[in-house]
Amino acid sequence: MKEFTLITGASTGIGYEMAKQLAAKNHNLILVARSQDKLEALQQELTKQFSVDVQYMLYDLSEPNSAQDVYNHIKEHNYVVTGLINNAGFGDYGNFVEMPLKKDEKMIALNVTTLVGLTKLFGADMVKAGKGKIMNVASLLSFLPFPYYSVYSATKSFVLAFTETVSAELQGTGVTVTALCPGTVETPFHTNVMRKTNAMSANKPMPAGVVAKAGVELFLNGKNKKIVGSMNWFLSNLPRVTPDKLMMKIKKNLASIKK
Repeated sequence: MKEFTLITGASTGIGYEMAKQLAAKNHNLILVARSQDKLEALQQELTKQFSVDVQYMLYDLSEPNSAQDVYNHIKEHNYVVTGLINNAGFGDYGNFVEMPLKKDEKMIALNVTTLVGLTKLFGADMVKAGKGKIMNVASLLSFLPFPYYSVYSATKSFVLAFTETVSAELQGTGVTVTALCPGTVETPFHTNVMRKTNAMSANKPMPAGVVAKAGVELFLNGKNKKIVGSMNWFLSNLPRVTPDKLMMKIKKNLASIKK
């Protein structure tokens, strides 16, 4: 039976680049995002260039029950998912008390709730089959939560902790669960305000294709987690050797708008 890898947030950025790279390695794909035009174009490009089976599904994964809806849709079409990349997510920048509550709730729903749901539903099937690969996209901010990214940082800290614990639970089942932890990446994720922060001036965004390559390698062959880039690895370890009060002062300065 034909096997598929499911990628969420596949219409742009890291998800888009991973889809292309996996198709080049002869993986059949199910792409999930909200943009029909982009998904159709990507489907046609990959099918023509690599002769793989590419399906797409239009879902807003921040909506309630979206993980169950995606799972049900796939079951109805008898697709066999042996790979899952939970890449979809979004962030925002600003003072926590001034940010819209609805946007925070949607961020938590997409970055956390749907990711947990998809991991649980497809992970259970993979355990029964005795094989499968799941990769969750976390962040450098999983290790280094920044002021002005309060909810986003918290969701990515959750993603890393969740991934590491589920990975430990599933050892010996034939299912691997990994976490990709990029720093800033050149994608539409970043708003104009984010681009004016000291952090983005000091640590330039990496090309999405480079991060995707690291992600595909981790997904196919890796274990545990991968921080992309030597500078990001260094930054992720700073809290281990820096007092908390000083570390937060450094992070607040990095997260502030460049003057």
